[in-house]
Order: sequence, then C-alpha cells, then structure tokens
Amino acid sequence: MSYRHKVLTLWSEISVNDEETRILRTPSRDLPIPLSREARDQIQTLVDAFLERDDALGLAAPQIGINRRIVIFRNKGFDEEGWSKKEKDYDLLINPRITQTRGELVKGAEGCLSCPSIQVEVNRFPEVKVRAFDRHGNRISKRYADFLARVAQHELDHLEGKLIVDCEGPVYFPREKKAFFERIFAQIP
Repeated sequence: MSYRHKVLTLWSEISVNDEETRILRTPSRDLPIPLSREARDQIQTLVDAFLERDDALGLAAPQIGINRRIVIFRNKGFDEEGWSKKEKDYDLLINPRITQTRGELVKGAEGCLSCPSIQVEVNRFPEVKVRAFDRHGNRISKRYADFLARVAQHELDHLEGKLIVDCEGPVYFPREKKAFFERIFAQIP
C-alpha cells in the first residue's frame, strides 16, 4: 500500500537509512504556544499522516520528518483495522511531558513503523500522567493506564530520539532475516 506521508525508518530492505536515522535520533523541539500558523500546519500534517494508516496505533512527528514535540495515538480500538478515526478515538498531544509514573515496570513486546519487521521486549510503567497542550493550545493533563500507558510512553520516546532498538530487551525478527538484522544492528548508531 502507498501512503501520501512517508514514515522514516532506521533501515530499508537492503541497508541502514543514514539520513532518516539521524532525523529519528534527534530530540524534538517544543512547538511555540500560542500555536503559530506553521505549528498548526505541522499538527495537521501529523494528523493526516496518522489517519491515512490502519497499521499504526500511534505516530510521532519525528517519524514523518517534523522535529517537533507532537504525538498522536489511538485511545481505543487497538485490535481493529478500519477503526472509526473520529477525533474522540485518538489523543493528540503537543509538547507532552510525563509528570508521574506509577507501578512496577511491565515487560511487553512492541513493534514500530520506524523499525520494520521486528519486535522488542520493552519495560514500561503501567500508569503515567502526561501534561501537554491540545490542538487549540489549551493545557491538558491525561492519565493513561495499562496498554494505553505503553503506547503513550512509546510515542513520547520518539520525541527524545529514542526507539525500541535502544531498549535492553530481546529483539524478535523473522528467522529468514537473521543475517540481515545482525548486519543492520551492527551498523545502527
């Protein structure tokens, strides 16, 4: 399937994507509040990129080449393809910061559009509180628990230039691609 908005990846089918890796590894900058016209355009670009996909639970602005602290993710319908894509069914966070974590770390396998064909076991807090701004520039505070807390933490990691391959857990990939991934992981900064 072809998408209007390209998602940056650490590697392609044949090699490491050096320029895309550099972009994905760069910590993101805050959007100016009140939101400028350019900031509103960047927000809308991320929303459009997210909504055109059925294979994403979430998307962070750096994944589409925008070096700003914006994330978007489903807040329900995680197992559904062809989910509603209504504004009430996803959260959009601008300049988000985790302000509180609760519970013992929980291990779970995660995939990522920017790390295709693999999953990594990642430890995440089962509950987080996030402060951010909404798409209108209003301050908001959200509490996420369980799987939604995992999704939120995953997307916020992107804003720091961190990806699942940076986590310490085991990496799972198709057996037939073992030699490829051993070579790729040796090259990734």
